[in-house]
Amino acid sequence: MEDNNIKVRKGNGDLVPFEEEKLANALRNSGASKADINNIINHLQPLLHDGISTKKIYRIAYSFLRKHARGIAGKYRLKRAIAELGPTGFPFEKFIAKLFEADGYQTQSGVIVLGKCVQHEVDVIAQKGNKKYMVECKFHSDSKAKSDVKVALYIQSRFLDVSGQWAESEKDNMIYKGMIVTNTRFTNDAETFGKCVGLKVVSWDYPAGNSLKDWIDRSGYHPITSLSSLRKNEKQFLLEKDIVLCSQLKDDFGILDNLKLSSGRRNTIKKETLALLS
Repeated sequence: MEDNNIKVRKGNGDLVPFEEEKLANALRNSGASKADINNIINHLQPLLHDGISTKKIYRIAYSFLRKHARGIAGKYRLKRAIAELGPTGFPFEKFIAKLFEADGYQTQSGVIVLGKCVQHEVDVIAQKGNKKYMVECKFHSDSKAKSDVKVALYIQSRFLDVSGQWAESEKDNMIYKGMIVTNTRFTNDAETFGKCVGLKVVSWDYPAGNSLKDWIDRSGYHPITSLSSLRKNEKQFLLEKDIVLCSQLKDDFGILDNLKLSSGRRNTIKKETLALLS
């Protein structure tokens, strides 16, 4: 069977033609070499069959990278790494704040602010010059979850209350923006509503060119959960210590002393961290 006749099953159940170039591009964007890409595709070829899931294809590619190019593997599994910033969602909020900081904003996370009518707990406030964002973060561990228009309506109403109070108490030249960020997707109605009222809506792959994935790629930041050499409980420990980025770990490898690691594992974690940031 020719590869271009093979149908793969997406996460939503749809069957679509297998696109070798799409896989190659994802690997290339992760920093994989031409040799690694060719080796992965050659390794994958005999395993392809009608109905194979895109998730299984991803696992095969990731398994190969983990064995042969661990630093690249961390970049390739970025979406999964973001989904591991749970289960509470607080680390995701801190990660989003870090992305704003990479763009030169000053941020606050998890703050109570006064609106014109009531108080609100805001996930992230980001300000640079006269531009100020009120940001709501919608984190989902389930990659199939979508935030619908009711979420957008709710956040817009909160933003109007908060920005109304800001406008009364701050400088006249301030520009206020409402924003929702999710690690999964929005419904079409939520995206349409955001465009209509000026609410910035950012999901994993929306809007094109300025999606969450694009934002992360531009920042050069990698969540601590990208490290395959860390176990789940070790990642949770670091997240609880507000270590959400690999660069934060690089700046303080001493925190690994709390994990009682063998010298071999400690060196492996340090090596993968440095490779991921190179």
